Amino acid sequence: MSDLATTYMGLTLKNPIVPSASPLSCKLDDIQKMADAGAGAIVLFSLFEEQMAEGAPLLDDIIEDTRYRYAESIDFFPELGAYRCNETQYLDLIYKAKAAIDIPIIASLNGHSEGSWVRYARQLQEAGADALELNLYYLPTSHRLTGAQIESMYFSVLHDIRRQVSLPIAVKLHPFITAIPHMAQMLDCAGANGLVLFNRFYEPDLDIEGMTTRRSITLSTSAEIRLPLRWVAILHGQIAASLALSTGVHTPADVIKAVMVGADVVQVCSVLLNGGIEKIGELIAGTAMWLDEHGYTDLGQIRGLLSLRNSPSPAAYERANYVKLIGQ
Repeated sequence: MSDLATTYMGLTLKNPIVPSASPLSCKLDDIQKMADAGAGAIVLFSLFEEQMAEGAPLLDDIIEDTRYRYAESIDFFPELGAYRCNETQYLDLIYKAKAAIDIPIIASLNGHSEGSWVRYARQLQEAGADALELNLYYLPTSHRLTGAQIESMYFSVLHDIRRQVSLPIAVKLHPFITAIPHMAQMLDCAGANGLVLFNRFYEPDLDIEGMTTRRSITLSTSAEIRLPLRWVAILHGQIAASLALSTGVHTPADVIKAVMVGADVVQVCSVLLNGGIEKIGELIAGTAMWLDEHGYTDLGQIRGLLSLRNSPSPAAYERANYVKLIGQ
């Protein structure tokens, strides 16, 4: 059987399948099940910035709002009251998870400001987390706020947390950045050990009869892998940070595609919510089978084969491909 071992942010993983921040990592039992199913590492559900502020009056509004935008806060969550989690409870989950399983546990922080929440990064490290994932996103509603100012917020948060911990840090980006390669390079230089491409948002729909917003949740499909495939392919070899592909990974073929464009790991969420935790084992077995059938002995042999710098058709990742397609 082919060797599926990979390295992510300096951590050695037995395979590249990493469940992302989701309701499945809220409970120790489910974390144990994902580890037993063969996961290479697990990202815990996100601890929101507002949850770490004592008595934060906006907590309910923030969580309700983020129901529409974050994979880890969709309707699979328990009711709001049951979901409340302060830093003490989160730290306790890390302690217990590390005692129960022998694969890396990646803590997740969700925020955007330069507030005091960065102090908790050290506590996450002391609790035993093997790495930290920063889910940074700010939705600008003021015309006075520029893209450069928003990006500066991200760099400041990363810088502040980098000073607090020695843990590997991954930054989870959204795809609505003007110059992704530049942003990636700047985050790399600022101390990011990994980049996760991309955060998938859940936008609200409108109820035109009730004159209100309503939740409209649609889990991803394999078709959505094309966006992160393109950008991982472009960034591979340009930065030192590890690359995690997230969104649209549902089949072993998706895993192979991700590695071929340069991903070190893939993050999975929707496939597990749709098909159950046992899908992890199917992804692992199917990936190994493909490698065996094509004469590869390990995952590293195919990594980056179809990235921008190695692709026999680099125009496929550029605008020229768009022009070619619409001209057919």
